[in-house]
Amino acid sequence: MKIAFYGSSLLSSYWNGAATYYRGLLADLARRGRAITFYEPDAFERQKHKDMEAPDWARVCVYAPIEADLQKVIAEAAEADVVVKASGVGVFDNELLAGVMQAANPFAIRIFWDVDAPATLAQMRSDPGHPVRLALPSLDLVFTYGGGPPVVKAYSEFGARRCVPIYNALDPATHHPVPADPRFSCDLAFLGNRLPDREARVERFFLEPAARMFERSFIIGGNGWDTKGLPSNMRSIGHVYTRDHNAFNATPLAVLNVARDSMADIGYSPATRIFEAAGSAACLITDAWKGIELFLTPGSEVLVARDGQDVVDLLRSLTLPAARQVGEAALLRIKSEHTYERRGAEVDAVLKETARMKAERRAA
Repeated sequence: MKIAFYGSSLLSSYWNGAATYYRGLLADLARRGRAITFYEPDAFERQKHKDMEAPDWARVCVYAPIEADLQKVIAEAAEADVVVKASGVGVFDNELLAGVMQAANPFAIRIFWDVDAPATLAQMRSDPGHPVRLALPSLDLVFTYGGGPPVVKAYSEFGARRCVPIYNALDPATHHPVPADPRFSCDLAFLGNRLPDREARVERFFLEPAARMFERSFIIGGNGWDTKGLPSNMRSIGHVYTRDHNAFNATPLAVLNVARDSMADIGYSPATRIFEAAGSAACLITDAWKGIELFLTPGSEVLVARDGQDVVDLLRSLTLPAARQVGEAALLRIKSEHTYERRGAEVDAVLKETARMKAERRAA
């Protein structure tokens, strides 16, 4: 089975939080015998900030964000058994969706993979002519980054034949415990790009608590924070490459997860950072959102904060032995229930079932 996957980037996590999600899932599908080609545009300086070279389990086609190259990669969709257009490619998103689905072989499985379902659904509600909304009748599947029952219900109401959440997970070969690194030594660290729909929550759950705890030290990683007014006890370290994620998570007393507005509102949307942190046996503090208990048990495997005051209280009461106990419990839970091997098995089973159903419809 040949899979043509059109996404933001497999090679770079620069302004691209979905990179580790793509890597974990597609690497597992490749181990199951699927031939993967990943198409990514040379955009947003991602190729200048690559975390990895093209892996041996996938062919990676990097194309220039120009019309001529766009048409070339669209045409290659005809050669695949499964054609996937992911959300948030960043350039030519609408043209890619319409183009690759039209170019696909009539017998191919057509999939829209939504890595930001709450935002996409909000746009679809306000725009009857939204490209995804128009494409749904011709698609076999919608996979989502998360969102649980609310997202499945919403996509079904818009006419999706089938919507299946495929959650983030852990690749134990990539994210695992490592020795502490003095570069990331602090009491609480946060890693995430500065985005309009998350900045206010980062202020509330991280910047404001830090400003009230001058006896403690804080680190903020990710793009965009260098121009933000930060408390004097907080260091901004810019983009953190994937190779440093384990040390970034394993070194501080605790690490913080802050969901984007839409993800927090709809729930059931654990970020990649949650699984990466747990994989490193980090003590994780997360903002509260519906469905967290499906992935980690509050109080014993993750610490949950309803607001900035909770962050202050949790950090002030946290001891190093208690932090290690939470981190180790999280690692055991995630490795037993939430790995990309399990997620890949889910995707593979859905693909097989969909292929069987399409074959039956053709034969009828």
